[in-house]
Amino acid sequence: MSATPPSAGERRRAERRAKRRPQQPEESWFGALGVNDDTPLGEEGGLDEPESRYEAGLAAASGAAPDSRFLSRQARRIVSSGQTAFDRIYRVFLGARAALGIALILTVVLAGVFGGRATLPVALVSVLYAALAIGMWLLPRFNRAVRPQELARLRGPQWLATIGTDIVCFTGLHLLSPSSTFNYVALLVLPVLMAGVLTPRRQALATAAGVAVALLGSAWLAVMGGGEATTLMTQAGLAGSGLFVITVLAGELAGRLAREELTAKGSLELARQQAQLNRLVIEEMQDGVLVVDRRGRVRAANPAARRLLAPSGMCRPAPFQLRGVEAWSGLVKTVERAFVEAVWPESGRDVVVEFDPGETRTLRVRIRFTRRLESQASEEFCVLLLEDVRNMQARTRQEKLAAMGRVSAGIAHEIRNPLAAIAQANALLAEDATTASQRQLTQMVTDNVERLKRIVDDVMEVAPGTVVEAGVIDAGEQVAAACKGWAQGAGVTLDERSAVQVELPAESLGALFDPDHLRRVLINLLDNGYRHSSKAPGSVRVRLSAPDESTVRLCVASDGPPIPPDVERYLFEPFFSTRSRGTGLGLYICRELCERYGASIDYRLRTPGDPTRNEFNVVMRRQALLQTEAPHVS
Repeated sequence: MSATPPSAGERRRAERRAKRRPQQPEESWFGALGVNDDTPLGEEGGLDEPESRYEAGLAAASGAAPDSRFLSRQARRIVSSGQTAFDRIYRVFLGARAALGIALILTVVLAGVFGGRATLPVALVSVLYAALAIGMWLLPRFNRAVRPQELARLRGPQWLATIGTDIVCFTGLHLLSPSSTFNYVALLVLPVLMAGVLTPRRQALATAAGVAVALLGSAWLAVMGGGEATTLMTQAGLAGSGLFVITVLAGELAGRLAREELTAKGSLELARQQAQLNRLVIEEMQDGVLVVDRRGRVRAANPAARRLLAPSGMCRPAPFQLRGVEAWSGLVKTVERAFVEAVWPESGRDVVVEFDPGETRTLRVRIRFTRRLESQASEEFCVLLLEDVRNMQARTRQEKLAAMGRVSAGIAHEIRNPLAAIAQANALLAEDATTASQRQLTQMVTDNVERLKRIVDDVMEVAPGTVVEAGVIDAGEQVAAACKGWAQGAGVTLDERSAVQVELPAESLGALFDPDHLRRVLINLLDNGYRHSSKAPGSVRVRLSAPDESTVRLCVASDGPPIPPDVERYLFEPFFSTRSRGTGLGLYICRELCERYGASIDYRLRTPGDPTRNEFNVVMRRQALLQTEAPHVS
């Protein structure tokens, strides 16, 4: 059977409904944590549903914490309304009183239209009550938020203007129209119900007792006027008993509502705290986290993931589309494959992200799935856990190096004693050497003994377990002194036409480091940079700067040939050297010394247009100096 096409009227009604209900922009899940402003998708990335599950603007409009967007829609509406249950019910009662006032006036008017006639006192009471009730409902002065304490006092202005006025007016109408066909006794349910819901139980029971006494008094007056005592007093007693029952039931329901509201507020607070903890954990994770749907849209991305998806810096905040970016094509195929297979290896799979020719990044991708509530057979989202394979390999190497370092330190310590004996014996032989060949042999032994001593000293320098205390140094002054000492030893003159150019800031920069260790790091970097440079003016540049208030950056760049990728991965490993007589401990010692003081050292290749492409960066922790002195290079 084919579906009947909608009529023109139905289409117009659908268009009007669509205009009244604006589309909510899609929103990042981590944006709900308050990390960054969310970036809405355009037309291509819009939602198919008429309303987003994560509505934007609710928390912002109410001033509530953004974490409330993790809660249910009903809970967010309660939070964003800015009203308590007491305030909402109080306003409902005000509206009911205004409607009842209008109904009383209409009753008087209709009675006159259909031949009946209300007495003048009844009409006056009805009009006065309607004016008071409508005024309290409409005027801002009276239509304000009311605290429960204001209605808890029987002689308070709020109680007298609402519950007290209702009792007086409705009792007066009942007394002024004893022979009328209208039964005004039923109206007394409103003040009794209002008292049972909005006031404490003692005051509510007192209100019900007052109304019951008024009904009994009215019945006694009717009996005095010739009425039947049994019937009138029984009716008044039954009405009073019913009002007591209404009071008790209303009080119980109001108490339950209050308890549920307190429980909801506690749950909201716990949910916010849990969301804040989730934010701290997810945002500080070293692994990248992506939440991707079936259409390839990234619904969430933490900073680590955004760094992995960009060649430098970070990519745009979520949400964004994975498709359409050539570098992410391998990741898109991985997501599509995961949704098709619905399973993924526990250890993950490697995916290559190629930004530019020759510039690739291998990511270890682990995938977990979140199942839709309305369909247990299909997967709606997948969570990608990304990790740079180079970092994984570096951690593995670091663990191996730590173990090897402990072994090497022990071996180096044991080598010192026989090495000292060899040096002493060689010195005795050198005294008895008479021929040129004998002196040449003893000199060879001396040179290699000194070389072994340097290796042992280097190994002992970075032996694990060494405790150091970082002090605040004037980084500019120490860099200037180290460059000057290195230049004198290498026979290089530091001037405008020198191969080594030093750029230091005018102000002093305090850093946490040891002066001797900083000098050793800088001299090692200068030796490597100068050795592989062209020796042309400015072929090696030393630059000291402060990128921000917490770090000091020392940069040593040279114009030598770029380091091959297969060599770059082993730069900071011990005993790896491209020279035949190199120990391979220079950069390894530099890294170990930097890590002692909370600093870091890394290598990066600058853009092809930069003459000094090979760049080593040492990032130190910045701290204010007690005495500042502008450094200079002479």
